[in-house]
Amino acid sequence: VDCIQLKVPVIQQLYHWDCGLACSRMVLQYLNHLDNDEFQKAIQELQLTKSIWTIDLAYLMRHFGVKHKFCTQTLGVDKGYKNQSFYRKHFDTEENRVNQLFAQAKACKVLVEKCTVTVQDIQNHLSQGHVAIVLVNAVLLLCDLCSSPVKYCCFLPIGQKCFCRNPDYQGHFIVLCGYNKASGSIYYNNPAYADRTCCTSISNFEEARTSYGTDEDILFIYTDS
Repeated sequence: VDCIQLKVPVIQQLYHWDCGLACSRMVLQYLNHLDNDEFQKAIQELQLTKSIWTIDLAYLMRHFGVKHKFCTQTLGVDKGYKNQSFYRKHFDTEENRVNQLFAQAKACKVLVEKCTVTVQDIQNHLSQGHVAIVLVNAVLLLCDLCSSPVKYCCFLPIGQKCFCRNPDYQGHFIVLCGYNKASGSIYYNNPAYADRTCCTSISNFEEARTSYGTDEDILFIYTDS
């Protein structure tokens, strides 16, 4: 298939930290699995906090019986992130929690694989009507349709001061929903917005998703769930 754009609903994040949850809601609604009360209950049962890692989203999909595959370069937490400002704050407690989720994944029927994913793999997946949640470095991701890049660190409650300089890394989840091989474009829903599907070049997408800090995390979601 040379071109596909799936009708994935756009759901905006509410805070500066819940982009992963907003992406999960988009995916569940696309699969007709979204019930707001159930979703809130799942967040409580899985004890999700304001620090959401890709493995948390995989457990969330498993909770709703959604067929998935989480591909990453690092099974667990990369020790090198300890010095990265984006991760620094709660690194030690998070490291233990996240490593434990990886260790228990198989027993919990959460499918995790250490592997490298190509653009072609992603296009093949999308061409079958499936979607994916991808961790990107928002500092590098530039939408061709939006006039200016969003400053993600500025999604703070009103009245809270934003001290952002230009960070090197700002982890952000997006939902992939299509591509156009002729123009070399990737379509995605960015939870920063409520009203649009974004579009970027494959080269920009690759740069943003393979940036140091992402572990090249990608959560493939299958519609036959």
